[in-house]
Parts: sequence; structure tokens; C-alpha cells
Amino acid sequence: MTQDVLTTTEGALGRIRLNRPKALHALNTGMCTAMLAALDGWATDPAIEAILINHADGRGFCAGGDIRMLAESGAADGVEARAFFHVEYRLNHRLFSYAKPTVAFMDGITMGGGVGLSLPCDFRVATENTKFAMPETGIGLFPDVGGGWYLSRLSGRTGQYLALTGHRLDGAECLALGLATHYLASEALAEAKRRIAADPQAIAAILDALATPTPDARILAQRDAIDLLFASDELEVIYRVLEADGGEWAGQQLATLRTKSPQTMKVSLRLLHEGRQMATFEDEMRQEYAVGAHVVQRHDFIEGVRAVIVDKDNAPRWQPATPEGVTDHVIDQIFAPLPDGEAWTPH
Repeated sequence: MTQDVLTTTEGALGRIRLNRPKALHALNTGMCTAMLAALDGWATDPAIEAILINHADGRGFCAGGDIRMLAESGAADGVEARAFFHVEYRLNHRLFSYAKPTVAFMDGITMGGGVGLSLPCDFRVATENTKFAMPETGIGLFPDVGGGWYLSRLSGRTGQYLALTGHRLDGAECLALGLATHYLASEALAEAKRRIAADPQAIAAILDALATPTPDARILAQRDAIDLLFASDELEVIYRVLEADGGEWAGQQLATLRTKSPQTMKVSLRLLHEGRQMATFEDEMRQEYAVGAHVVQRHDFIEGVRAVIVDKDNAPRWQPATPEGVTDHVIDQIFAPLPDGEAWTPH
């Protein structure tokens, strides 16, 4: 049986390579557990000076998590889904707080769980192949794995726009927004890995030396429109502003929003509003785990996965079907903290 994740050492470098090419390296519980164990071992090993995360073969860095398993569990008792979130969020937190330098190569699809692996790293390398997104509202989920922390800290309302629409960014856009720290041609990655393995203390200088000129970041041309049209934390207001604008771009965004789950769009807006105020990343992950434990058992997630991943008819029937139908009471229930014995903990 092929291992879904390869954890090896190369000189003073700890290497993590995602190895589920047929699933675009989507994460399962076993992969998260293996990565966590490797990181914990390397943390106290004086021979290991830095960590590099990438994918072994095939397209995509990491397309997310094992969504089908989550939906099947959510439709039942939710135990397996909560177990996955628990270990995945511990992995996200461990990377965020890791004492040794970490570098992620976001070469290809970097979505959902892949965002959770790459954004905590000190160095985040985008390429011409990078396709970065948090598309969860399209399946009745929300931008988790720290999305409430990272997206809320982007300039203006870019994070809210990305969370609601699931818009895909290319590598140049990731660099311009600060989601990536470097932009390299994919053909330079092998050399980057070779040099980093030879001198793990010099990651910044190595990536600086190999970086190439970046194409124009197209999203910057829409920054003013995004800040204006997505200014509100109330979904109904965003709809009204987009409708009133009457322009082509606003119309495209409105059409996109109408395909997403109204419930989890409201969850996303609240997550980012509260995430910006969070004192620590640990607090953020505790909140996201509670929200995830609730959302995974709700109708919209199970229906979203049916429509997009199982039946592939791309015609989810959201309940409620409109923003107005999603009450503050429902959102309060979703954000209710879990009892002490069930709450997420970092260790």
C-alpha cells in the first residue's frame, strides 16, 4: 500500500510530501496524524533545522480535506468528522506555532486543507501553477483551517470577498496579497529544494535568489470595487449593494453568491468579523472547531456535497434558500461553544 504522506529527512531538513495524487493530495485523518507525529518528533531533534512541505507527484499541492467522508459522517453521528477536524486543526496550530523555520511549496491547487497547511508556514512559495481558493461556501461549509484568522487580516475586504465567492487566485495574486512570500517558476523548485536541503538556515536568501518577476496581479484592479461592494458584514446588505451597482463585475459576483449556501456565507462573515478580534490562533481554532462540529451535521453541508461531489448535478437545494431565511438565532446556535469535554485543545 502506498503511503498517503511521506515523512523523511534530507540532511538537516525534515521533508513532508503529500502523496495522494488521484485525490489531488486531499487530506484524510491518517495523513494529518502522520504529519503531526513527524513535526512533534522533529521539534525536539537537534539534527533537524527546518521543515519543507510539498506534494510528491501529480497535479495540485492539496485540494482540501476528505469531503465525502465528512459528509457521510455528518449525516450519521458526526464522530468521524469531528475526529478529522480535531487532528487537522492541531496540525494547523502546530505549524502556526512551530519554532523551526517552515516552508511550503504551493505549486498547483491549494485549497481548503492545503491552505491550512501552507499559510502557517514562515515561507510560502507560489508558482505559475498556483490555484488558491477557499471555496467551501459552495458545498455548505465555511473557510476553516484558520480561514477566520488569515482572511480577516487581508487588506480591505478582500478576505470577505474570497470567503463568500470562493474566488480562485493565481500565484501572482497570492504574492500581491501577502498570502505567498515568494514567487518562483515551477521549474526552479527542484533547485530550491536542493539548496534548502544543503543549507536549511538560508531559506530566505535561497528563495530570494531564485524568485522570478511576477506577472500582474489581476485582483488589484478590483480592490476598490471589492472594498466598496463587500463592505458590510450583513449578507443581505452585500446583495443589495451588488444589485444597486448595476455593473458587469458586480452582476457576476451576485450571480456567484446566488449559487452558494446562504447559511454558510453568513457563518463566514461572522467568522471573519470575530476572527479579526481573536487574541491567539489557538482561540481561533477552538471557535472554528465548534462551528465545524455544528455545520458538518446540518442540511446544507450534506446537500452541498451531494450536489457537487456525489451526484455532480451542481444544483444544491439550500435550506433556507435566501439570506433573509437564515436567522441570527441559527447562526448563534452554530457558533455556540462546545462543552468543556468536547472542545478542541491544541495538545
